[in-house]
Amino acid sequence: MAVVSSKLDPEVANRLRRNEAGLVPVIVQEHGTGEVLMLAWMDDEALHRTLTTGRATYWSRSRNEYWLKGETSGHVQHVKSMAIDCDGDTLLLTVEQTGGACHTGNHTCFYTPLEVAG
Repeated sequence: MAVVSSKLDPEVANRLRRNEAGLVPVIVQEHGTGEVLMLAWMDDEALHRTLTTGRATYWSRSRNEYWLKGETSGHVQHVKSMAIDCDGDTLLLTVEQTGGACHTGNHTCFYTPLEVAG
């Protein structure tokens, strides 16, 4: 389970609606193109680290640890902007992406199209 930090600005923390694990989904979008790159998760500490360093930090649900994007791969995300949605239950992160955003090496995680009837 993610760790909740008291370092996050209380005004921001009070606006967030977290799931039962204390996490908020983060939609990651490429600055300039608007392309959706990935979906990740943050707790209060990951959000605090992202806001104070300008580098995207997430909570890895599979590894149960903080994940500084690009720390091992070099595929860094420099934060350009962040926003909270109207319900406080989703974050939008706009980044300058270096290398692939996806763990497969692809630029985006959304590279598999599905057929839609119509």
